Amino acid sequence: MATKKTSMFTLTERLTAITPGSRVSAVIDLGSYVDVGDRQALQVHSVDYIVQGLTASSDLATTFGGDAEVLTQVTDLNRGDMVFSNDRALVSSMRLIYDSAGNASQDADLYPDNYGKGADDGRFVVNDALYCGLLVNNITGGQAVNVTIRVNASIVTLSQKDFMAIAIQSTAADN
Repeated sequence: MATKKTSMFTLTERLTAITPGSRVSAVIDLGSYVDVGDRQALQVHSVDYIVQGLTASSDLATTFGGDAEVLTQVTDLNRGDMVFSNDRALVSSMRLIYDSAGNASQDADLYPDNYGKGADDGRFVVNDALYCGLLVNNITGGQAVNVTIRVNASIVTLSQKDFMAIAIQSTAADN
């Protein structure tokens, strides 16, 4: 299905939330990696999420001050808001639940966020950007929640039929 053009590399983006309940967003530009004319796509192998407080060494108990939920998503279309799990544009998502007793539970909502190690394993992205969103429901005043998103990917060339199928699916997901 795909011919690898590069080895795996990592794209990163950091989102910082300072206001509870306000969505924070960022864009990972893929214009240098995706080329429609050459049927070149980005193959996402895995997505990792790292949650930190105001500084890299901040205690999350200080950051949240109580029960909190952190929701982060990566999509290949700009929806402008968080999306449901059945949205075809959803590439990856993460949810962290933190309780006032100091217990944390981090889950992948939809995908295992690890697409495997085989040559054809992965999520193929033919759009020119990945859109990242972060929503936190509880942040102590003067604190911040930082989520670093690490996308492990490679560049591949797809057959014409495969590229068209992925492009059509992506366009259909836009509706």
